[in-house]
Formats: sequence, structure tokens, C-alpha cells
Amino acid sequence: MTRVIRIGTRGSKLALAQTGTVADTLRAAGAEVEIVTVTTPGDQSSAPIPQIGVGVFTSALREALLREEVDVIVHSCKDLPTTPEPGITLAAVPPREDPRDALIARDGLTLGELPPGSTVGTGAPRRTAQLRALGLGLEIVPIRGNIDTRMRKVTDGELDAVVLARAGLVRIGRGEAITETLDPIQMLPAPAQGALAVECRDGDVDVERLLSSTVDDEGTRAAVTAERAMLAALEAGCTAPVGALAEIVEDLDGEGAVVERISLRGTAAVEGENGSVDMLRASVLGDKAEAAQLGRTLAAELLDLGAGALRGTAH
Repeated sequence: MTRVIRIGTRGSKLALAQTGTVADTLRAAGAEVEIVTVTTPGDQSSAPIPQIGVGVFTSALREALLREEVDVIVHSCKDLPTTPEPGITLAAVPPREDPRDALIARDGLTLGELPPGSTVGTGAPRRTAQLRALGLGLEIVPIRGNIDTRMRKVTDGELDAVVLARAGLVRIGRGEAITETLDPIQMLPAPAQGALAVECRDGDVDVERLLSSTVDDEGTRAAVTAERAMLAALEAGCTAPVGALAEIVEDLDGEGAVVERISLRGTAAVEGENGSVDMLRASVLGDKAEAAQLGRTLAAELLDLGAGALRGTAH
């Protein structure tokens, strides 16, 4: 009898869309798949993300996996704690969507066209810090809710704009609402933004082999590994005002041959004098095979610049 692969996911529109891409890939490889919705405490709370912690979105899925209620779970990779979970393995990181942030503003405006005093909604301390650092005189408003709820605050006139992950908007078919995709020079995305994480139980060799051979993307995994290693080394937590973006680039080795390397940029926001925000920035280039070490190297540079003040930020 053919084994049915049960994939656990949150029940939000975005989570189901993300899980659907993984399910489609497995079905195309000949696997029989069932999607199982798991309710998490984060879905039932209206508290701000920094207060409840993004871990609430992953813990319920992981518990269901360990109880063998499901065989595979799918997360937004940026929500995944950087500390490994006993009994669970990260079996696959699928090809990444565009990791950049996106603006949805009234009247089709771009960020630079919003007049001073405009209200911009975001639930992320990282986005809040980077928006304030741009010095555009915007009023940053904390918001919570799913993508449609956040977008409605603009269409209803409650806010002038919101900033969301471009990947999430595209995945649920709302990419046409984007008025500007923000350049990483303006707004460096969260570590692993736009990427998915697919986990299974340690020792479930058949499922792990299936996921690694059909779903995993080597380049995306290397980039995400570098970004998450930076975050882990900063000991700052998933909700800290930290941005990172790793890109696979072509370079020449010592003999003139073309090789793939990782270009990694990182930023951290720390409180400056008189309540101001200082944006610390650094970048490194290194071999793709040394992704994790590259992330730790970049974190060390940021720590030298003063990012140690972030340590202890809640996960």
C-alpha cells in the first residue's frame, strides 16, 4: 500500500498557499499527499508578534509532527527559531520567492512620494527601525493580522500605506496591489524572508529522502543558512530589528575559473543617543560551502560595530 504523506500547516490563506506549492511538487514526483490544518496559539491571539513571539506559529506544528499526527510540516522560514528542535530535521528549503519587502500605498504612491506625516503600518521592529532611519518623516503604526486585514487598513483609509513581504502577496495572488517593491538598500529583508522550511521527523528516512530529492533547492538553502547563522550568532531572536540578504553570485577563483559564492549583507538597528536609531551595516563574500561560517563572520562584524545591544531580544 502506498504511504500517504500528511503535510501539517497553519490554516491561514498564506500558509495554505505555501503548503500547496510543496504538496504540488511532491504530487508531481508521484507521491500521495494529504494536507492537515493545525491550529496554533498565534492564530488565536490578537497580541503583537513581538509580545507573543513567532515561536507560537511553529511549536504547535512541531508538536503535531512529533505526535505522528502529520509526517511533514511547512513553515515560513523567517518564523523558524534558529535553535534546532530535538527529533526534527530540516529536510528541505524550496526555491525562494522574491525576498524583498513591498509597499501597498494609497493612490499608487511609492515610499518617496508619501508626504511627511503619512501613516505606514507594520508589525515588524525591523521594518519600523529601517523606515524611521530613512528620515522621511513617516508615522509608523504597529499592526497585526493576516495580509487581507492589513491591506484593508489602506483601502479603508485607516492608514496611508502598509509594508508586507512581497513573497506572501505573490503567493496568495495579491501581487497587483503592490505600489513599490522596496530596494534592499532602503529596506533589507528579514533573515530567510521569502523562503519556506520543510521539516520531518528524525529517522523518517523515506520522507526525508523524498523531500531532499524533490523539494530542496541547494542555492536557497545556502543563502538561508548564511542569513540564519548571522541571526543566531547575534543572539537577537526572530523579532529583532535585524535584516539580512544572501545572494548567490558568480566570481572567479585564483585560477580564473567561474565559481559560485555567497554575497551576504546584514543590518541591525540599535538605540543611539537621545532615543535615535543607529543602523549598523556590514557585508561579506565567501564560498557557498561555508554559508554558516559566513553568517557568523558577518555577525561578528556587526557585534564589533555595537550590535551586542540586541542580545536577549525575545524569540
